[in-house]
Amino acid sequence: MIRQRRHPAATQSTTRLEAFTDGVFAIAATLLVLDLTTHTIGHVDSDAQLWAALFGMRELFFNFLVSFALLALMWTIHVRQFEYVQRVDAVLTWLNNGRLLFVVLVPFATALTTEYSAFLAARISIPVAFLGVIVFSWLQWGWARRHRARVMPDCSDDEVREEGRAGTSALIIVVAVVVISPWAGSLAFVLFALDPLLSRVLMGRRRPAPEGEQADAG
Repeated sequence: MIRQRRHPAATQSTTRLEAFTDGVFAIAATLLVLDLTTHTIGHVDSDAQLWAALFGMRELFFNFLVSFALLALMWTIHVRQFEYVQRVDAVLTWLNNGRLLFVVLVPFATALTTEYSAFLAARISIPVAFLGVIVFSWLQWGWARRHRARVMPDCSDDEVREEGRAGTSALIIVVAVVVISPWAGSLAFVLFALDPLLSRVLMGRRRPAPEGEQADAG
């Protein structure tokens, strides 16, 4: 018989959720290489032919690198968030499952983009998959912030705001990527290079002055 918690605000340790999440990210990242291993190079008789065949796989390599790099970035965000989250409840767990739903779709979206890049649905498939990952990550942090006393009691106000603005920055950029991707395809992800700048803009606050300067100002 399955035990049920009676208290509606019951929480549990993050250990199992983190282990499950790490495993899903690792499997998704590993599956990305299948596109490379299942691609047939064909018969080659010289180094020149092999180099030419590998060059012909450039789109495969590019999409693999983009998806792998973005999965690594999303995993890094997950790790950073759970440096603060100490307990999880049912809502937080299911929001995390929603994020993982889109994570496991990334290998499929990558293969679709590579094979059918002439079609709109294929060109937007990777951006849409990562939009889902980032939206659920943003919602998960928002829930944790609203229930901070239960799930991350040791997180300071500044840490909550900083992480929230970083998530908002990623969300804004990925929406822009989805909009641009029908024309630019996976190249639209270069917009993520603007993430540090946008995060600083969203911070909208000055660094505190050194104690000596504060004293002088007083």
